[in-house]
Amino acid sequence: MDKPEVKGKGIFSASLEDGLSTDEFIKGLWRDNPVFVQVLGMCPVLAVSNTAINALAMGLATAFVLLMSNILVSSLRNFIPKQVRIASYILIIATFVTITDYAIQAISIELHKSLGAFISLIVVNCLILSRAEAFASKNSIGNSILDALGMGVGFTFALFCLGAVREIFGNGTIFSFPLFAENFQEWIIMILPAGGFFTLAAWLLIFNIMKKRKLST
Repeated sequence: MDKPEVKGKGIFSASLEDGLSTDEFIKGLWRDNPVFVQVLGMCPVLAVSNTAINALAMGLATAFVLLMSNILVSSLRNFIPKQVRIASYILIIATFVTITDYAIQAISIELHKSLGAFISLIVVNCLILSRAEAFASKNSIGNSILDALGMGVGFTFALFCLGAVREIFGNGTIFSFPLFAENFQEWIIMILPAGGFFTLAAWLLIFNIMKKRKLST
């Protein structure tokens, strides 16, 4: 039986409210975390997580592109031909990456220089393309928004966890604020590429231990 049409609401509003599930949001934070579970987007995760501010900025930029591309892909899912869907998704993603690139450049030139080419590389981030292909192209706008928010927040959280640890031990600061006395000896390796691998391995270990304990209780 068809659902009764709600007076005063358009197609977009109805799509937002159709079968919303908070599980789509929660899964990105914990069960299917894009970094700690799916191990996606390792290029920016390891490259720009040398400080907390860089990690947070990259996470938020990726989350914005993911959210907007999911909305547009879900909105156009019935109009994009299957033969050109991947090319269409990349074009949509590239549009929002360009917007993000110029926005970061307008906000802070120093931050833009710190993130460098990795802003543009959001276009080929497998997390964004996979959510467009596997989820947004098959689900309503509302659920696609929840999915993007969950995955985006989960990705940002994971990046911040890495960035905070690397900055604290590598520079003795957090968001450039000193945490230790002047005689603190920085662990220079933590802000080098090797430090990214060590920190990621440690967080993966902690995350897996926590998941196993939760399953066993």
